[in-house]
Amino acid sequence: MIDKAALTQVINDTLDGTDMFLVQLTVSRDNIIDVQLDSMTDINIDDCVMVNNAVLDAFDRDVEDYELTVGSYGITSPLLVVRQYEKNIGQEVEVLTADGRKLKGELTACDDEGFNIDVPTKVKPEGKKRPELVMVSTRFNYSEIKYTKIIIKF
Repeated sequence: MIDKAALTQVINDTLDGTDMFLVQLTVSRDNIIDVQLDSMTDINIDDCVMVNNAVLDAFDRDVEDYELTVGSYGITSPLLVVRQYEKNIGQEVEVLTADGRKLKGELTACDDEGFNIDVPTKVKPEGKKRPELVMVSTRFNYSEIKYTKIIIKF
């Protein structure tokens, strides 16, 4: 079986100096390798071919046979790594919390521990009859959520 740590190192070395980063790497028992990349800008077929060729050069298929797929991480897929959160600051997101609440708001900040979104919330100001819609900044630790997805608007 292909060594996942060695494979990760080869991919990260290949991506070093670019704005691309590894989002997900899976290696099955049957040596089926799936590499999912993202970028702070965009990813094209040449970028995927570059990573594909680096893996082919580092791991001889005559020694250990494997199947390799390299692609860009889907825009509708949940965010998995901090750099994806950084990339999407300012975007509207949907968050499903571990306790089952779904919130929508603008991703405003992130760090290694978690992220913030501004959630539109109805608040009744003192002395007024009707509630007003205000943006409330809400902080989440990554461990407190099931997923965060970008909301695509057409």
